[in-house]
Amino acid sequence: MPGFSPEREGAVPVRGTQSFVQTLAECWQRPSLTALEVLWRWMFGIPVLLLVWREVMRVLAVAPLDVEALRRMTILNPLAASETLAQALAVLLPPLWQVAAWMVPLLLVLWIVWSSLGRTMVLRRADKSLRARPWTLMALQAIRVAALGSSFVVWFLCLQWAGETTVTGPLARGDQANLVGYCALVIVTTLGLFTLWAVVSWVFSVAPLLAMLRGEGAFGSLRAAFRLGPLKGKLVEINLVMGIVKIALIVLALVLSATPLPFESVMTQDALLLWWVGVTLLYLVASDFFHVARLLGYLNLWRAYDITNARD
Repeated sequence: MPGFSPEREGAVPVRGTQSFVQTLAECWQRPSLTALEVLWRWMFGIPVLLLVWREVMRVLAVAPLDVEALRRMTILNPLAASETLAQALAVLLPPLWQVAAWMVPLLLVLWIVWSSLGRTMVLRRADKSLRARPWTLMALQAIRVAALGSSFVVWFLCLQWAGETTVTGPLARGDQANLVGYCALVIVTTLGLFTLWAVVSWVFSVAPLLAMLRGEGAFGSLRAAFRLGPLKGKLVEINLVMGIVKIALIVLALVLSATPLPFESVMTQDALLLWWVGVTLLYLVASDFFHVARLLGYLNLWRAYDITNARD
């Protein structure tokens, strides 16, 4: 509540994860927030998937792809499989790049606009006292998309370095490729960058909330996000927890997807497809639920701490 700071009044400080557990319960008791999050995301995602599917099918219909070679691939011969994939990509990438040249910028612009409006609706439903700042949220979302895209570029460069160090480099010298080392580097690099993004990306999540709370512009909200005093550590803590939850959801989805494989001989392909679709939908709904919970967690922490005094 305004004017109250637990640290200043001598109360036991509340950890970010402790308050987040209460936020999860609150979010569970307000299913309309998750439903609204799912609605605006899927209203964007379903048409995009249909568009991507149509363009991919169009490219596959005209590309001279060796389908039989792809079917003969096996993990028992990873080098031969990688060569087959390289040949297939050499055929597919030129037409796919032509499609991506117009589709990716269009979808990014549409996502920035649509997600900003959707985020405004969810936050306003969570707290009607928040001010609608759609243009500011669009600018902040554009900055976040640029930062996320930069992280993917760094990840790709790291994968290239790992491949040159453990596979292409040794093969060029006449040695054997170190596939185990390559997989280890890929896993460590991916988890490391994922954790790093979880540590720093809280700024892009809390800045829109600050814009709606304080009526500031995009850059003013970003500056304010870095000047939250003791609250900053609690926000980082919640974001790290969300990163762990995201990994746990991915692992759970993979496990559930593999569950029917031992019964593949007695299950039809349609039944397997329906199972995998159900697992995917369950993962997406759970992911949306935790997105809403993170926003509510940030909002509740703001309400519980005197930000102005903490910053001073």
